[in-house]
Amino acid sequence: MSVPSPVTNTPVNIPATARPPSGASGSEVTLETLKRVMPSRALKSSITQELVDNINAITGAEELRDSFREGVIGYADVLQEGRFKVSSYLEAVMYVSYKLLGNTNIVSYAKTFPHRYARYTDPNSKTTDRDIASYVSAYNSNKLVNLIFQQTMVPTYVLNADMHQRALNVQADLMMNARSEKVRSDAANSLLTHLKVPEAVKVSLEIGLKEDRTIQDLRETTAALVKQQKTMLIEGVVSPQEVAHSKIIPKVPFEEKDAQI
Repeated sequence: MSVPSPVTNTPVNIPATARPPSGASGSEVTLETLKRVMPSRALKSSITQELVDNINAITGAEELRDSFREGVIGYADVLQEGRFKVSSYLEAVMYVSYKLLGNTNIVSYAKTFPHRYARYTDPNSKTTDRDIASYVSAYNSNKLVNLIFQQTMVPTYVLNADMHQRALNVQADLMMNARSEKVRSDAANSLLTHLKVPEAVKVSLEIGLKEDRTIQDLRETTAALVKQQKTMLIEGVVSPQEVAHSKIIPKVPFEEKDAQI
């Protein structure tokens, strides 16, 4: 099965890499801003001025430039979900930006990876349309791309807020004007259900002990001490009473000067 155009050896119009028009400078990403949104010190240290310049050099439609730059800043939290390189993150944001502008998976992939796509479609290449389709499908399904896609999703109740209000208006009209008492009653009940005052949210605080290496070290030290004391008891080096009254932490003499601030 062949892959639909533009993959079938049809060149894709890839935007040239150049500085954006002079009017777009106000929305440019800055080095400080990009470092600030990176979730780890290692990622912050990998951000350079050259990288920022490359981000700001993206051209094409204004919607693409804005979508890409806003995405680079807005989706950075997904980098906490795995071990990702900044370069891979930027590629994924670019791919998602093309997708959000209505491009197909294949066109978005070709525009995100123009050199790679050119190799695939070279007349001398042995890469088939089926191969290209599988590469695109694999990229579209990878973890980083999907984490970014999740960030772009808007809840359905937000998307359909106008329909929600229209439905309430219909119910209100039925409550006031329907001939049937049952219809008026059902409409009134529906409005009472959907317009009720939100219940107070109960906040529960879970208090627990997060175990770290310090606690593990304490356990190992205590176990070693118990083993040592048991051996000394068996060999008769100490008596049970001496063990019972032994001090784990030696007492430090208190001096008045220690209490001075």
